[in-house]
Amino acid sequence: MNAELYDPAQHPVADALVMTPAALAHIRRQLAREGATALLLGIRESGCNGYMYDLSYVGENKADIRAFDFDGVRVFIENADWALVRGTEIDYVTQGLNSVLVFKNPNATAECGCGESFSAGDGSAAQAQQ
Repeated sequence: MNAELYDPAQHPVADALVMTPAALAHIRRQLAREGATALLLGIRESGCNGYMYDLSYVGENKADIRAFDFDGVRVFIENADWALVRGTEIDYVTQGLNSVLVFKNPNATAECGCGESFSAGDGSAAQAQQ
């Protein structure tokens, strides 16, 4: 098992999205498997802490998005969700037999024990998206 520490000082650009090489390789494989051209990273209100990451593979550009390119792998984020994910690092972690995308989100003020949901600020979606 490998342990990696997240150092925010290594990622000073708070207005960007960061992806590790492991996450990039995983998403590239998933895009090929799905026949898609981009990953859409969204946020929905749900889970024990208020928000959950919502991932889907898409084949076309969507309106009202921010687009990021990581060595040919495109990631889209809807502008309405940007305030909740800006500055996030996406990693792909393997522990034992399980592998999962991990989101190191500097906007999260709390996360649930299972790591699938998070809260930001006072939990108000409207305020977080301004």
